[in-house]
Amino acid sequence: MSPGRIRLARRLAAKDLLIERRSRVLVNQVLPFSGLVMVVFAFALGTGGVLERAAPGLVWLAVLFSSLSTVQRSFGLETADGAMESLRVAGVDPIALFLGKAAALAIELLVLVTVLLGLAVVLYGTEPRAEGIVLLVTTAISATLGLAALGTIYGGLAAGGSGRETLLPLLVLPVAAPVLIGATRGVEAALGTDRTAVSEGWPWVGLLLVFAVAIGVGGALAFGSLIED
Repeated sequence: MSPGRIRLARRLAAKDLLIERRSRVLVNQVLPFSGLVMVVFAFALGTGGVLERAAPGLVWLAVLFSSLSTVQRSFGLETADGAMESLRVAGVDPIALFLGKAAALAIELLVLVTVLLGLAVVLYGTEPRAEGIVLLVTTAISATLGLAALGTIYGGLAAGGSGRETLLPLLVLPVAAPVLIGATRGVEAALGTDRTAVSEGWPWVGLLLVFAVAIGVGGALAFGSLIED
């Protein structure tokens, strides 16, 4: 990949992150919504072993639901003021555009995942094992990269369509199943849920990495045609 494309992707990512820093949507809306979802899960399942065993899956369900709001906001801003069309007409490299938006989304989702994992410890009584920390961090990063790439692809596809608020979940949720399953299994192994060994989580990390690379490469190559249609 050329240095110019990397620089452009970094600038586009910085632009999205600057917009987020000024609007504070992640802090004021997405994080409270995610925290509320976690609290509702806690009340719905009650206390005891069931909640602790379900904690890894509940965390990633909350991340997945919250990521839809983040993607919709990101592309909604671009569409509302014509920025996406202006970038396309100006001949901005679509691969750099994809990478920039995916990178910004990945950073926002990593913040979200970190907060929700902390909430899981407080609300659900989960305790990460020292030997599972590396697996936990690797799982979080791998799953986040996959979700960011996936959200960028379908966010760009749905941005120009009518009813994109309902179209985006229909597009993303079925395809995100491998990420949800892999991330849940990886976190289960990292936390030792149901006495799962740490070594059992690494194959799931491999699945997450393969998914992230495949979606990332495919999305980068196809993004130009997606935002034109």
